[in-house]
Amino acid sequence: MRFGIIGGIIVVLSIWLATSERADAGNRDHSPGRGGCASLVTLKHADLKGPARQAEIKKCNADAAASCDKQAADKKLGGAAKTSFTKKCVTDATGS
Repeated sequence: MRFGIIGGIIVVLSIWLATSERADAGNRDHSPGRGGCASLVTLKHADLKGPARQAEIKKCNADAAASCDKQAADKKLGGAAKTSFTKKCVTDATGS
């Protein structure tokens, strides 16, 4: 079967798009990402309301901060570099 150059490019792009969407879907299941901790709590615990929901969001934010601190320690960052890295990491992780 002969595709030609355009057909080959379309096939390669289709495969790349399909695999990148699967990789993104896997990341969304395990971390708050852009939606933030509030979105993650809503997805996982739709029945939570009021103080219980706020406590779960607070726990999610604390877990993100702890994870980012560990990553900074693993990279042996200190001072302003650690502060900057941790702030960006927590913002990326929690969406806020």
